[in-house]
Amino acid sequence: MQHFTTRPEIRGTFGALATTHWLASAVGFGVLERGGNAFDAAVAAGFVLQVVEPHLNGPGGDLPAIFHAVREGGTRVLCAQGCAPRAATPARYRAEGLEEIPGSGLLATVIPGAFDGWMLLLRDHGTLSLREALMPAIGYARDGHPLLPRAAEEIAGLAPFFARHWPSSAETWTPGGALPRPDALFANPALAATWTRLVEEAEAAATDRVARIEAARRIFREGFVAEAVLGYLATAKVVDASGAAHGGLLSRADLSEWRAGYEPSVRLDYAGWTLHKTGPWGQGPVLLQALAILRGFDLGAMDPEGEEFVHLVTEAIKLAYADREAYYGDPAWHDIPLDHLLSEEYAAGRRRLIGPSASLDQRPGLLPGREHLARAVVERAAWPPLAGEVAGGAGEPTMAHLEAGRGDTVHLDVADRWGNIVSATPSGGWLQSSPVIPGLGFCLNSRAQMFWLDEGQPASLGPGRRPRTTLTPTLAEKGGTRLAFGTPGGDQQDQWQLVWFLRMVHHGYGMQRAIDAPLFHSAHFQSSFWPRRAEPGKLVVEPGLGEATIAGLRRRGHRVSVAPEWSLGRLTAVMRHADGQVQAAATPRLQQAYAIGR
Repeated sequence: MQHFTTRPEIRGTFGALATTHWLASAVGFGVLERGGNAFDAAVAAGFVLQVVEPHLNGPGGDLPAIFHAVREGGTRVLCAQGCAPRAATPARYRAEGLEEIPGSGLLATVIPGAFDGWMLLLRDHGTLSLREALMPAIGYARDGHPLLPRAAEEIAGLAPFFARHWPSSAETWTPGGALPRPDALFANPALAATWTRLVEEAEAAATDRVARIEAARRIFREGFVAEAVLGYLATAKVVDASGAAHGGLLSRADLSEWRAGYEPSVRLDYAGWTLHKTGPWGQGPVLLQALAILRGFDLGAMDPEGEEFVHLVTEAIKLAYADREAYYGDPAWHDIPLDHLLSEEYAAGRRRLIGPSASLDQRPGLLPGREHLARAVVERAAWPPLAGEVAGGAGEPTMAHLEAGRGDTVHLDVADRWGNIVSATPSGGWLQSSPVIPGLGFCLNSRAQMFWLDEGQPASLGPGRRPRTTLTPTLAEKGGTRLAFGTPGGDQQDQWQLVWFLRMVHHGYGMQRAIDAPLFHSAHFQSSFWPRRAEPGKLVVEPGLGEATIAGLRRRGHRVSVAPEWSLGRLTAVMRHADGQVQAAATPRLQQAYAIGR
């Protein structure tokens, strides 16, 4: 039977790239065409995404990436997730009368990491000059780009709040007091001026490519960029998601001493593939835990869009995410029992917990000496829903409206003709997170909202610790073939990636068909974003699963919420086959992601 897809299965031998915005895809592929490699293309596209999807990421955000570099012959993780400031202690926040870290504003900020991460990748693995990497983004910020309708909607919804509480954001996003129109050209001249000045200062400071990139890193953390950030934070107090006004905690030492870095990936073998994810400072290992649990079921014999498949995958997701809530955090500060959580012995025990009906309980594994961490998960999940409206700019950029068809964050995947491949999920510093830093054209992030103020837990707030982010790119390898994939979507990222991967591996779906197929996800566990509530048993599905599947899931006890068609997930993927062929696919949802290859 022939299965039609929304877009062609793009194949070639030269290179392939997919991002969540067509302009970034075009820029990245243009870099490949001019002789750049996958790292050059990723960096150039990444900076363009900051400009054209400003409601989903920005220069003050964060960046994890997983990549295979042919020159090194290995697969590694780039961690550009900034840490909590030195002054960020639970006591400091409680002194402000807070029991949770707000989802927006200056108290929610950690050290911005994305810029340093992109520069590190460019320095060590790219070939472009600093100017060449930044010029496409500078051009779109200076001359304008067609503003996405959803970005215009976000700005319109927040315009009154900006005008009243965040005037620097009002100046940037509603210039002259006018709301930007969907699809009209929109410019950010202050951001263009920031990057232009940075390039010029770096070029004046050094003559060779690497030295100029190093100069740019130094200027960002110690030069005029840092001075503008620190100057603003010295006096600023702004209204945040708590409804009160607070200042920020970032210091000169925080900015000047932090660096992005590399680390080994966390790996799991499944169905002949080796999957690589970030460490437990991100949620990436939950995908591996879910796969380890599902290894004991004959998924290939099930209808990939049927009741039994959806039920089993959902229950495995619940168990994996329960462990995320109990045991994940920054391994530089906590002993994370990841080897145990990924072991077959542990997975077998978790597998036995899956029955024919949906569980409505939070069920983290009980690990000797860590039972208190599991109890905390159960207690937090019992919190009642938050009453009243959330203050402007709160929480994750658009996940509160996910079922209305919006996404969050951005993603890119790229493979070149030499065999290099990159998967990256930049995020943070979106226009809703905090006020624009005057003169810079971008704002800081709100990633600290992922910390708990209760001490003694792996995800507890502490100076120098990385928040347990949801950002989770994936790279998989099998017999010389490499596959990079990911999606925006907060807590849903690994859920949608899991479903996509399983349908490819067990049911023969092609890359694009697997992306087009109806998706689902659980909201059963604690949200990573303020106000951090759980919705036990909730299962969000696209109607394409069919009435019979949806009715069967309800009979099993799932609290099913049917989302609008084509509203879940923004998956993109590229593959480089062992024979040198490349392949790319991108979601049709939201009608903006694009895959290019030849």
